[in-house]
Amino acid sequence: MTHITDHLNFGPSLDVAARSAASISKLQEPENQDNLLIIDADGAAVLLRDQQPHTTTVPAWPQGHVRLAVLDGMGGHGHGREAAEAVASGLLRIPACVTPEELGAYLDQLHYELQTHFSRPDDHDTFRRPGTTLTLLEIPPGGAPLLFHAGDSRLYEITPHAATPLTVDHVPATAFAMHGLLGEDEWRQQVHGEHRAQISQAYILGNAFANPQTLDDGLLPLDASNLPPFLRQLADRRAVEVSADATYLLATDGFWSCARPQPWIARWPQLLAGSAATALDALFRDYAHNPPPQLHIDNLSAIVIRFAPPDNTGNIDETALPTAPIASHF
Repeated sequence: MTHITDHLNFGPSLDVAARSAASISKLQEPENQDNLLIIDADGAAVLLRDQQPHTTTVPAWPQGHVRLAVLDGMGGHGHGREAAEAVASGLLRIPACVTPEELGAYLDQLHYELQTHFSRPDDHDTFRRPGTTLTLLEIPPGGAPLLFHAGDSRLYEITPHAATPLTVDHVPATAFAMHGLLGEDEWRQQVHGEHRAQISQAYILGNAFANPQTLDDGLLPLDASNLPPFLRQLADRRAVEVSADATYLLATDGFWSCARPQPWIARWPQLLAGSAATALDALFRDYAHNPPPQLHIDNLSAIVIRFAPPDNTGNIDETALPTAPIASHF
């Protein structure tokens, strides 16, 4: 399969492969409202424009810094694709960031700028405003990846034993759990055990966490201050601890838009073994040939990431203690 990352360079520490498709069905091919944004270690970038890969170069991009994001555009006068494209293009203008706070500040500013851009003077119904999910990893050279998350796309950590979500879906069930109206088991069933096409927060759109009938303009970062205890470790904006023994998947919700997602997701540890490209091909191929029952046809976008183990060769500590004891001068 062809990946839009095939000609990009991610350096010796990262293995990355990405692909976006309008549908797995040859009979149903809707408009692809998803998007991807990839900036490699040399500042070469790729995103989708008019549903096709578009390459460009980010000037003065720091060597070795990488940015990866998936987006799923939605609604709003039929401008879902345009909203996702606008955010992907806007991400090209945001400088490389090294802290979650810096990244969040730039992305909050872009959110408000695009909200103004997509507003209509004659439209007072904010629920008709377009929006997009945005799940992004900012990877400074030698540093921990920084996560920014808004919407119901996801970041997964996949080990040989399990596929574990590292993000919280911004959906009504999460809002209910934040207000103490839903326990852990009920939340997991509604969010990960079935398919519900509703959202409580998205980029450009805003959020409805306080009141499901009212859309606030700003984004509400979910963190330990407002999440229930069973979700507090999954803040939207944080540094992520990663392992060289795991595979990481950024993906839009087309991959779990089915009646019972968990049996399908339980296959991922076996499917997503090997290199990033091999894992990505296996994911798309299995989804096409063995789709989950009661599948809802949707756009599919994914970025597979593997981190190399730390390179300890050649780093001799010249101040290391000698093996023989030092005689005391006291």
